Amino acid sequence: MTRDHTGPERRTLLRVVLGLGAATAVHLVVADPASTPGRPARTAGTPPAAAAGPPANVRGRPSPYRLEPMTAGTPARFRPARPPVRTRPFEHLPDLGHSMVLTFDDGPDPRYTPDILATLRAHRVRAMFFVCGEMAEGNPELLREMADDGHVVGNHSWSHPLIPKLSRPAIRDELGRTSDVVERALGAPPLWYRAPYGAWNRNSFEIGAELGMEPMAWTVDTLDWKEPGTGTIVRRVLDGAAPGVVVLSHDAGGDRSQSVAALRRYLPRLLEEGYRITVPHRV
Repeated sequence: MTRDHTGPERRTLLRVVLGLGAATAVHLVVADPASTPGRPARTAGTPPAAAAGPPANVRGRPSPYRLEPMTAGTPARFRPARPPVRTRPFEHLPDLGHSMVLTFDDGPDPRYTPDILATLRAHRVRAMFFVCGEMAEGNPELLREMADDGHVVGNHSWSHPLIPKLSRPAIRDELGRTSDVVERALGAPPLWYRAPYGAWNRNSFEIGAELGMEPMAWTVDTLDWKEPGTGTIVRRVLDGAAPGVVVLSHDAGGDRSQSVAALRRYLPRLLEEGYRITVPHRV
């Protein structure tokens, strides 16, 4: 993924997203137990990916809302039952309690993804990375680093096309090839996917479900792809902060130095305000 998301086409596509409306919350999605220290793990299922904690050299006792390290006893990866065919993606996750979800699209990019991973690791939190197959294929070590740190690796198609313009076989190829790359690198396919530009259609919901994935959109769009300035990105995240919010940022697709710098500023602020930064967990 080497191009940026700019111009009138992007604005038109964002209107497609707004037309979908908010997704209905269901109890299928809960907070990752590993991101909720002090609470017993849900017995209805196990995390879809290994959730190893941060390295032992991270010092200091974490606050209650931060991630406790998990270096042993991690449950094995598994394949849950095929999800139902949705008509709208998840956009807001109120069942996560006083938590927020940070998501990053279009990577992995060796120029920016490592810095984002380092910041998340320093603050002992997990996030979701929706990767493009053409980027993931050449950077499997970054996929493994994501998984080793307990992040959720999702599917963002192979080449970032406008999905509603594709045939069913083309959609299956875009999603299937990317899931194959993730499975080769991590030993399990992704359980979540996000349509490029947030442009979904019935075929994409059906094919995503056939591949075992749930659709994830977002609540707060930082619009960092426009490179509006680090301060503007920070303000958009903090102004939009609320329980269950899903934040959209990018770690590839253009110059993401502002996105990297903004994360370093807004993440500690969110934690200071008492938010748990977590990831959804399918049961």
